[in-house]
Amino acid sequence: MKLNPHFKLRSIAGETIIVNQGTPDADLTRIISLNTSARLLWEQLSGKDFTLQEAALVLVEAYHIPQDQAEKDAAAWADDLSKCHILLADDYV
Repeated sequence: MKLNPHFKLRSIAGETIIVNQGTPDADLTRIISLNTSARLLWEQLSGKDFTLQEAALVLVEAYHIPQDQAEKDAAAWADDLSKCHILLADDYV
């Protein structure tokens, strides 16, 4: 899977948001905000192909959480981004 390159991170008023750049039909009425761990995943995985296991490893290394919890969190992150068409993947589970 891969993060859609049309979306970029921006910090506004202390919040990290994702904005759609380069797509004329973008729905600008929705703002997607990221928490600290979601931002970490974005920053570590942006611009490359990755698996859920690689995303989970980022969380394990950063937060020293159990692998099974990291896998659940990575899957939830991927699912949320997929629903917003930010994650490019046919099947990421």
